[in-house]
Amino acid sequence: MFTGLVQGLGRVEAVTARGAETRLTIRALFDLSDIAAGESIAVNGACLTVETFGPGWFSAYASAETLRRTNLGALKKGGVANLERALAMGDRLGGHLVSGHIDCLAEVTSVASEGESRVYTLTFPPEHGAYVIEKGSVALDGISLTVNARGPGSLSVNIIPTTQRETTIASWKPGAKVNMETDLIGKYVQGMLAAWAGPAQGEKAGQAEKAGQASRISADFLRENGF
Repeated sequence: MFTGLVQGLGRVEAVTARGAETRLTIRALFDLSDIAAGESIAVNGACLTVETFGPGWFSAYASAETLRRTNLGALKKGGVANLERALAMGDRLGGHLVSGHIDCLAEVTSVASEGESRVYTLTFPPEHGAYVIEKGSVALDGISLTVNARGPGSLSVNIIPTTQRETTIASWKPGAKVNMETDLIGKYVQGMLAAWAGPAQGEKAGQAEKAGQASRISADFLRENGF
């Protein structure tokens, strides 16, 4: 489990492709000590397992499924990625609950300045729209962000100067593909309610929203089922 608070950047030292799979060797550009074999580190928000390591560096395996779902396959030697170590029990939860399991790729469509901040607008497959809530949280390339506004297949986020300096966001341009993880709690609630709400509220939630179908979940329904 992660928080979406990026600890620093990592530079890709090596990319070793083996068929549809890849091993990445990454050197942290910040103090990354006491690495342990088998621990989880989020690379651009994707949870990877440390295989080998040394002072300030580690290598991790990315499966074919991970490469299909994420932008890790686009990493090249010399490139940089956002890094976060797994949350320890008792740590301060400053962002939001992030699993490190990427739902889809989102594409940057526009970048606009707003004072010292920048507003990024992104599009994503609309079936994930049910889990994106205005003023809720979303993880983009592993960064915990607040959703400014949303549509069936789009969202916008406001990026403050600190986040621009300390993450890969400063390099995002229109057309960039970033890893997107939607709200973890929303996915669990949706899954639990699916049996009572019918397919429009379960796996077809995104299509139902797009088509304008009426929800079968009401305040009375939630009270009757203990919510």
